Amino acid sequence: MSDAPLPPDQIEGAPHPRETSRLVGQEAAEAAFLDAWTRGKLHHAWLLTGPRGVGKATLAWRIARFLISTPDPDDGSMFAAPPPESLDVSPDHPVARRILSGGEPALKSVTRSVNPDTKRMRKQIVVDDIRALNGFFQLSAADGGRRVVIIDDADEMNPNAANALLKMLEEPPARATLLLISHRPSGLLPTIRSRCRTLRLRALSPTEMSEALALSGVEVEGDATALAALSGGSVGGALRLSLMGGLQIYAELLGILNTLPHLDRGRIVKLAEAAAQRGAEEKLRLLFTLIDLLLARLARTGATGTPPPQEAAPNEAALLARLSPNPAQGRVWADLAQEVSARAGHGLAVNLDPAALVLDTLLKISDHAPR
Repeated sequence: MSDAPLPPDQIEGAPHPRETSRLVGQEAAEAAFLDAWTRGKLHHAWLLTGPRGVGKATLAWRIARFLISTPDPDDGSMFAAPPPESLDVSPDHPVARRILSGGEPALKSVTRSVNPDTKRMRKQIVVDDIRALNGFFQLSAADGGRRVVIIDDADEMNPNAANALLKMLEEPPARATLLLISHRPSGLLPTIRSRCRTLRLRALSPTEMSEALALSGVEVEGDATALAALSGGSVGGALRLSLMGGLQIYAELLGILNTLPHLDRGRIVKLAEAAAQRGAEEKLRLLFTLIDLLLARLARTGATGTPPPQEAAPNEAALLARLSPNPAQGRVWADLAQEVSARAGHGLAVNLDPAALVLDTLLKISDHAPR
């Protein structure tokens, strides 16, 4: 078994985006790109934005297959072929085969890389990752074909890498298309955003979510409705929840809060110790993500006077209504959500004791619950 770290652009246990041939629910974004290509108005850089896990990476790989395998639009002459109606490329096409195997010379994917000194995955995309694109464009320019770069994700570039990319966008290589994936475009340099055309992807509906999960090829554990509710229409988020036992963790959080006002500290300690186990870093982050979601659902319940329409666990609606009965309490949960998120982010960044961090967070939630 290989000890190589999982690529940053892949969910453990799920297929890589390049292996996903179909994209569910993002017809408008696909149509906008195809329209620009058909009219000969293809921009040199595209910013693919939207909630995490709704298909941005899948769309980027679909665009890459399409651009590399499809001849430029015809000039409208009598014998011109009809323009394509979708970004679909046959899996038997040589380009599709090469991309699937990772051997397509006209495509470069940029993600966080392994530090050669520490042998560990870097936490950011560094300037050398971006500068390497200069060699890619120089080596591949001779045949005159189109070149495509996917940066997944652009939010992870450090300042030097962002500035290096900006220079490239200011003087784009000929016949090159850069696809930037961003979950938080507001964090990118304004000058980078201004040099890209934006494609906004939306959250999936419950029906689309079910279809996308079925197409993923992953055996999903748990109720699809609950996964859709907790993931906010993100198929990537739903897969993470399913593969990492997220529904069970969320149900345990609700069970703990259901013991209020006499909080069951034994259950809290057990949950905290589980999150502190060696090698459980991803589950620890998932736990805090679920705490954020729970606080957000409490705040929404108080603000609107009604729980979210879809339950993420049995009897969730009754608990949310009890703990957030009015707008004033909803504001309490909203303010606490910001505080907890900041404290957890700091604690994870400086490697505070995980069990103590979880215990402190849940006790703070208890302190803010109505009596």
